[in-house]
Amino acid sequence: MSTRTRLLPAALTLALLTTGAVAQPASAAAPLAASATTAEDALLAKLNAIPGLTVVSETQPSGFRFFVLTLTQPVDHRHPGKGTYQQRFTLLHRSDDAPVVLYTNGYGLPVNPSASQTEPTRLLGANQVSVEHRFFRSSRPDPADWSKLDIWQEASDEHRIVSALKTVYSGKWIQTGASKGGMTSVYHRRFYPGDVDGVVAYVAPNDRVNPADRAYDEFFANVSDAACRTALDNVQKEALKRRDRLVPRFEAEAAQNGYTFTQSLGTADRSFEMTVLDSVWAFWQYSSESDCADVPPATATDDEIYDWIDTVAGFSFYTDQGIDYYVPYYRQAAAQLGWPELTFKHLRGLTRYPGLYQPNSVIPAALRTFHNPLPMLDVDHWVSKQSSRMMFVYGQNDPWSAERFTPSRNDSYLYVAPGANHGANISRLPEAERQAATDTLLRWAGVTGTQANQRSAPSIPDDDMLPDRHTF
Repeated sequence: MSTRTRLLPAALTLALLTTGAVAQPASAAAPLAASATTAEDALLAKLNAIPGLTVVSETQPSGFRFFVLTLTQPVDHRHPGKGTYQQRFTLLHRSDDAPVVLYTNGYGLPVNPSASQTEPTRLLGANQVSVEHRFFRSSRPDPADWSKLDIWQEASDEHRIVSALKTVYSGKWIQTGASKGGMTSVYHRRFYPGDVDGVVAYVAPNDRVNPADRAYDEFFANVSDAACRTALDNVQKEALKRRDRLVPRFEAEAAQNGYTFTQSLGTADRSFEMTVLDSVWAFWQYSSESDCADVPPATATDDEIYDWIDTVAGFSFYTDQGIDYYVPYYRQAAAQLGWPELTFKHLRGLTRYPGLYQPNSVIPAALRTFHNPLPMLDVDHWVSKQSSRMMFVYGQNDPWSAERFTPSRNDSYLYVAPGANHGANISRLPEAERQAATDTLLRWAGVTGTQANQRSAPSIPDDDMLPDRHTF
């Protein structure tokens, strides 16, 4: 199940960040100017005045200010006296009077975060707050009670961050995220609808009834043209038919690179099958129709088929080392979020492990759990009937966009970018829709295009908001 995306970097650990009250400049970052710690620094003074907030570091890229921060959060917001943890987030500060974009990526922040901006941040000339999801990287309680990894607890984390920073910023707030981050933004809006003034959710899946996944099978039956679909089906078939030759190659590469399987799929053979099952999903998630020409034919050599699957899906992904970073996501998918249940009719007689393509297959046995369908049904109903000021952007050729949210009629919108994959965004919409979506975003944020352009920061790189499953 191509659930990395939600999707999406790696199994790196990070020591618990400083929790003291004194600002600590990061040694690898540019040191704070002397004036930045004086009483005249109103922004730093406001941040330091927030209870439980620690300024870990500050840099000043291209004249803007970029902070790495932590906030002391309850492990359980229903019982705040039962332990706390430090949640990491960052702040890109443009100006006191600019709107704020709350970016929830649904995963962890980079080990060493640096300034970047999402599409809404750039379009609005906004400040940006980027939040590391609970249980990812250093934002994991110790000990970890995995029952507290749910959509309401994370929404409550974000609610406390927004409430704290509204003592600093008085402008409008817009929330955004892509894939799992888009889902996270929807859940926050569901539970705390007054926190932000609008949501832009990119390629956010909506598995409202997990076993009823006909939309995914219909996607693969109709995407692109018959020739491309047949070629992709055939390369999966050939890989499984040649298992006796391809699995030993995978085992040799795993041994050479120190990859193991004891905490995830269990064996190299199961990992191989999962990767083959995932290869067509990964192709459409990351590639485009023009890449159909590169799909190996059924007559291709073993090396050609192996290398194509490795390039598209990555045999290293379904190893202990590749999965480790994504374990919190898979736990969430198994417990609440749901996952794509595909039939793989064209592979009948070639697979060995019925029911393999699901999240409980790839996480340690101690974390496996039963699925509760009620949270997704509740969110789906609320979004379609009661929500307001929500914008959804999907990609026409993105499998994750097959099961999508249906927005309400309350100043809410759905756009589909033609031919786009999982990287769909506002800029990829047809011109009239692109302008309409941009105008809506500006209106929600209470700014004009001129104001946004005056605060533009082309030197700050754009963030596509998606993790890279090939990197760990």
